[in-house]
Amino acid sequence: MINKILHRATQFVVTVTAFALAFMLGVSTASAQVKPGDFIAPSNAAQVKELVSPGVYYKVQHGMTMKIIATQRVDWPPPYMDATEKYSSQVRLSNDHRSLTGFVAGQPFPLIDPNDPQVAEKIIWNNVFRPITSDDYDLRFYDCESAYEQSGPQTRQIENFEIGHYAGYDLVGRTEVEPIPTDPDFKVTGRFWLFALYPILSPQEIRGTGFIRFRYSDPNRGDDVWDWAKNTRRVRRLNEAQMSSATTTNGSSATTWDPDHYAGFNPKTEQYDYKYLGEKNMLAVAHADHSPEIRCETDGGTSACPEAWESRHMYVVQATPRAGKINAIDSKTVVYVDGEMWFEPYIDTYDRSGQLFRNHIYWLTNRDRPVADAKVAIYPFKRSFVVGACSTDLQSGLASMCYLPGRDTPERECWYINMGAVDKSFFTTEAMVKAAH
Repeated sequence: MINKILHRATQFVVTVTAFALAFMLGVSTASAQVKPGDFIAPSNAAQVKELVSPGVYYKVQHGMTMKIIATQRVDWPPPYMDATEKYSSQVRLSNDHRSLTGFVAGQPFPLIDPNDPQVAEKIIWNNVFRPITSDDYDLRFYDCESAYEQSGPQTRQIENFEIGHYAGYDLVGRTEVEPIPTDPDFKVTGRFWLFALYPILSPQEIRGTGFIRFRYSDPNRGDDVWDWAKNTRRVRRLNEAQMSSATTTNGSSATTWDPDHYAGFNPKTEQYDYKYLGEKNMLAVAHADHSPEIRCETDGGTSACPEAWESRHMYVVQATPRAGKINAIDSKTVVYVDGEMWFEPYIDTYDRSGQLFRNHIYWLTNRDRPVADAKVAIYPFKRSFVVGACSTDLQSGLASMCYLPGRDTPERECWYINMGAVDKSFFTTEAMVKAAH
């Protein structure tokens, strides 16, 4: 029995090492079109056209700049790696290929075969249980600005948002904070995770607004969502289809963010069909220089730039809403998933006529603390943090850029990941209403 376990662990390490070598060779090939030290601006945007998504290319054409750096490795948190080695061999897709069986913790499918008929579904499930967070997180006091894109330092800022908490709690797949690996509440409620965003602190007209969302393991059960709005001063239940709308949960039309894309591609997994479009070496931000991020002065403040972009190995998957399952506003979403971080550095969505609609970009860094002067949020190993995120309506030019941590907020450290910073009591309507007052 011991020999079998050792053999399995050895196979895992050998395969991961082989992937890393192939990854680095592939990066070298992709980097031939750009090289470390290059500076990309609208004038030479064509150099990166084939190395980014159509939505990101649009952003460069409209003023976002890039500093090209050498590719750096991103390692998983050791507890997540240990859980992957321990449990991944028992994970399977269900008979209908929609959901998982045998999942406990870590990455469900560490060995990705592009010839596997279910490769798209496996990539998406790897993204669901990704290493960036596995237990809990609390993002405190961050801010977002909405503005219309334009060249030059001038801005057409139309709204500024400040949010108190953006938090989550996972009931399964836990690797660092007790209870590990599963919260006993999971057997009672069937909830995969809990999410909360509250209270919105500004603008004043929606101060106190927030919402709570529960995701369930039952593939046929949709999300439970509640919000509290200042104008009605009551808790109301929302239809989960509204989670793809940018105006539902904040009472404002001055933002392009919708809950299904707050942290990458995040609607209920089983409500979509997936198509594998291939793998490619593309540019992304995995080791951002700045935290807090800097406001881009060459596109009217609708992105973070200049920032460090490097060649990354990406899996590309198309997600299409399943007929009769959800009435999403997007006809399809193209998800670009980093093969080491297992987080999507960017996503493009298309409207119901098939036209490019919205682009979402996430700027990440990899270090042992979210900001250099952290006193509490310090980790024994490096982990990835999202330090900036932007959602752009490519048809109107309206963009919402978020700074994580905020540039002018009372909480400097911002990200508390897998530290027990929040428990299940935070994710209740009672707690949300209390915070609103």
